[in-house]
Amino acid sequence: MSINICRDNHDPFYRYKMPPIQAKVEGRGNGIKTAVLNVADIARALNRPAPYIVKYFGFELGAQTSIMVDADRYLVNGVHEPAKLQDVLDGFINKFVLCGSCKNPETEIVVTKDKDLVRDCKACGKRTPMDLRHKLSSFILKNPPDSVGGSKKNKKAATASANVRGGGVSISDIAQGKSQTANAGDDEDDDELARQINAAASTLEQIEVKDDEWAVDMSEEAIRQRARELQVTADTLDGEMTKLEEFGEWILKESSEGEKNLPSDVEIFKKAADIDILDDPKIACVLAQCMFDDDIVEEIPSHAPFFTKVFVSEEYEKEFLGGLERFLGLQHKKLIPTLPKILVQLYNHDIVSEEEIVKFGTKCSKKYVPKDVSKKVRRAAKPFITWLQTAESDEEDGDEE
Repeated sequence: MSINICRDNHDPFYRYKMPPIQAKVEGRGNGIKTAVLNVADIARALNRPAPYIVKYFGFELGAQTSIMVDADRYLVNGVHEPAKLQDVLDGFINKFVLCGSCKNPETEIVVTKDKDLVRDCKACGKRTPMDLRHKLSSFILKNPPDSVGGSKKNKKAATASANVRGGGVSISDIAQGKSQTANAGDDEDDDELARQINAAASTLEQIEVKDDEWAVDMSEEAIRQRARELQVTADTLDGEMTKLEEFGEWILKESSEGEKNLPSDVEIFKKAADIDILDDPKIACVLAQCMFDDDIVEEIPSHAPFFTKVFVSEEYEKEFLGGLERFLGLQHKKLIPTLPKILVQLYNHDIVSEEEIVKFGTKCSKKYVPKDVSKKVRRAAKPFITWLQTAESDEEDGDEE
């Protein structure tokens, strides 16, 4: 199903079409939000970067937004019905897409030398100005199209048919080592991890190794010792490394070479598949200790699709929280106060369930760290646990009313 880009035009043969907005409400209480599921498809049909559309929603609805382009995940705080978002989108189309002269959507945004914004129409050839008083105009000037995925080389103008998602790269393809490359203009898969893979196949994510215990001694023996510390619940056999220790050593070693690049999500997934540890929940414990640095709060969203694919049960979530406990309590003690922010990211991106977070924050354990360290780390989670319980209580009161 597709609809006319200009909904004022009721001609069924109107050649410029787009998919209707699809949205889903997520979360509860004060953390409730609306995920706009097909922003990328709409953005392609309109020849506009997806962040522009989501930012416009935020400005018009007076709501905060969350934009994760690589993960193809776009959130608007609050509850917003698809019909309401569609009406708001009409305003975006009228102000920032349709030609001011001929009302054709075949336009491109041009930033002039004088820092004005104009719509360059490919149909009638005219350039019509955009309203610089709108907050989105300021956002566009700070983030011109070429810098947020709107390059003319990779985009097509609005076409006669809406772009439809489908196909893509499956998890089984990754495990079998099949090629992960895709055409730059396709981007037509419905799997968030596959989208991450397409991006990761061409470039590695850059991370800076901080001057802490993980970066002091990068000798082979030191790396091996730290890798063994990652797997705290498995025993080694005859002095040999377990598969999990091998996995941890590989990530640490790869991260220490060259320009300190962390392996991409697809490389990490393939390595785990190659040594057959994807079915072991303890892989989550190792990942939590290897994949982050001091910027963990900002780094979690970019890995969210990967984690949600790997964590197939609550045991994985529990091990991941245990790994974070070691990461904070033993290697990055100065980051312990940021634990509430870390848990917010895990909760908002559906990486760890509310139930597992509450269990983690209300009961100490000596499984991963000494009990005194566990108390210190888990006590830091209290503000977020309190917020979760308060939000749930407010929702129950609302239901009773």
